[in-house]
Amino acid sequence: MKLSNKIFYCAFILSLPALFYACSALKDTVKRDASGKIVVKTNPSSKYLSPKESLQSFHLPKGYRMELVASEPMISEPVAITFDGNGRMFVAEMNTYMKDVKGTGQMEPVCTVKRLEDTNGDGVMDKSVIFIDKLILPRLIQTLDDRLLVAETNSNNIYSYRDTDGDGKADEKKLVYRNDVASTNNLEHQKSGLIWNLDNRLYVTYDNIRYRYNNGELKAEKLINGSGGQWGLANDNYGRLFYSSAGGETPALDFQQNPYFGRLDIGGQYDQEFRAVWPIISTPDVQGGVNRLRKDSTLNNFTACSGQSVFRGNSLPADMVGDLLIPEPVGRLIRRAKVTNTDGFITLKNAYKEEEFLASTDMNFRPVNSLTGPDGCLYIVDMYHGIIQESNWTKSGTFLGAQILSKKFDKNIGRGRIYRLVYDGIKPDKTKPNTLGMPSSELVQYLSHPNGWWRDNAQKLMVIKGDQSVAPALKDLVLNSPDPLARIHAIWTLDGLKALDKSTLQAALKDKDANVRKNAVWVAEEAITKGDEGLITFLEPFVNDESADVRFQLALSLRFSESEKAKSIINELVEKYPKNRVLTESYRKYFVLQREQKLHEMASKQLAEEDRKLVLKGATIYSQLCTTCHGPEGKGVLGAKDLPAPPLAANKQVNGDPVKLIRILLQGLKGPIDGKVYADEMPALGANDDEYIASILSYIRNGMGNKASAIKPNDVKKVREQTVNRAHPWTWVELNSSK
Repeated sequence: MKLSNKIFYCAFILSLPALFYACSALKDTVKRDASGKIVVKTNPSSKYLSPKESLQSFHLPKGYRMELVASEPMISEPVAITFDGNGRMFVAEMNTYMKDVKGTGQMEPVCTVKRLEDTNGDGVMDKSVIFIDKLILPRLIQTLDDRLLVAETNSNNIYSYRDTDGDGKADEKKLVYRNDVASTNNLEHQKSGLIWNLDNRLYVTYDNIRYRYNNGELKAEKLINGSGGQWGLANDNYGRLFYSSAGGETPALDFQQNPYFGRLDIGGQYDQEFRAVWPIISTPDVQGGVNRLRKDSTLNNFTACSGQSVFRGNSLPADMVGDLLIPEPVGRLIRRAKVTNTDGFITLKNAYKEEEFLASTDMNFRPVNSLTGPDGCLYIVDMYHGIIQESNWTKSGTFLGAQILSKKFDKNIGRGRIYRLVYDGIKPDKTKPNTLGMPSSELVQYLSHPNGWWRDNAQKLMVIKGDQSVAPALKDLVLNSPDPLARIHAIWTLDGLKALDKSTLQAALKDKDANVRKNAVWVAEEAITKGDEGLITFLEPFVNDESADVRFQLALSLRFSESEKAKSIINELVEKYPKNRVLTESYRKYFVLQREQKLHEMASKQLAEEDRKLVLKGATIYSQLCTTCHGPEGKGVLGAKDLPAPPLAANKQVNGDPVKLIRILLQGLKGPIDGKVYADEMPALGANDDEYIASILSYIRNGMGNKASAIKPNDVKKVREQTVNRAHPWTWVELNSSK
């Protein structure tokens, strides 16, 4: 169907206010047994429900309710949203995603980004325009000022789009980050996120870089061992990042420290109970098959966690602020996790006992993203799509593929909903943002706003504008604001404007609030790395700071300094606080990483130049793709009850027959391995070229305690020719009996 570019008004929108059914005002949508436990609906219909019917399917705690903001035909297959400085919502639509179990036509350039507006302030989007068309599965969107950053599937380039003539459609397209090496992994194994964090860096998942905006371009900064994560990335009020990994069945990871300092997960940051999920209907369409189902046919473990966010608004109960919300589209639910900081160690816990914050009985409810909005509410993106898994895992003969066809999930396409979560007695903030044309002098006030969206937006716009005339007002905030969050944002805004003087920084370092001091130490990192010995000396007494967070940030910010004094301060911290798990584990992992890198470099020198290039390329691919299931060090995924994939470190099979390994990467692997069942299935990577396959295997066979020969592209070519007619994944038995 040809996509129209003109602005359209949907007549059905006029009736949307009538659809604002409050879940709390209805009878509870679930039944409970004598003990109070929810009785699972065991035979739900997979039929499409209207928005009105779907609203009545939600189970929420008392007082909370969902309101419909937009739905089909205004939007189609939404996967991500963002708001610009005037409160307009941009929606990335993957409307070619999995229209059938084969993924037919997925890469056709017909997807869009739409811009929605609420023109009368009633909370419902009533105006829509196709802002950008002819896209291939847009996956990253982020507003700057009146520009929108967008990245598509299968591309590592990032463009900015702008509407210069006011017709609502982008007519200016500029390349802001260039990397012409195409992404060739299946789309769920490509980067997402692109959030503008407190430190004025933009972060993504998967890739081993973060970006910094500078004069219309994004400059890449390398992360020492990748960013981890998969589909979704969240940040809290203090710049802490929360990743997740659906492939590794890991609802949250790498949140103990910023990934710039290395990836860090620690045992006990949440328990196995946290991994368990509690749908209120049977969920047969799971990739993991019967091993991922309870006796009542409900999903028993996170398997599709995505689009998480930390609530930072002011229009829901105060005890929601700082909670991590994790959508689980296979479970048709959203987890609410309480985030606790104990002496610098971050732990997560389900806010409810064997129950979820939000769950639906609508089989097509697919929450894939969430975000705090300008009105202080939580926005939830429901793709409302039948199939929620890539075709690698839905082909003929797979458990999931059979379930999709039997339930006719492949028939539900072309729809989508966006909701906002509200609470009885608390009115959403109806203040319409109008900050795009606002001078920086007026933006300063919003750094004190109780809603994190407003603070972030004001900081971002001021940094982009680059107007240093507001430095005195920002300095006054740092020194005199009664709000610690305002002081933190002011410090980072000054830093982004390159207007932070030493006296203001030192005042922030002496702040009475530990979070302000921690962020001031973080801000000081760039000067420390450049060799400011005076600043390092000033920071030396912070070894005795009462806050474990401040001390830990001190160790991190000194990490990349060549100064002997900086190194001695780090050593003193580690020796003085041996019981601080985050500090000591971070130090140990970084030391191990450095040692392994040196050993790897030494081993690489023994390789021929051609093999060395393969290994280096393979290391990059592994950090971006393979860590999801095999772990960053090849030792498996930390804390997983059922490992998604076997460990690769010091593995005799990795050191063994190269033909077997090549076959696994070309066509995939399913079923038990040496009698052990793993939670995931190795997808086929045969769509990639021979050098790509050879690179991964050469890296794995020359690192992680493995010592085997490199694999050449020609070796892959030979095996590919021998197995050209194979369409299904291998089993372990077949591989070991095959010649």
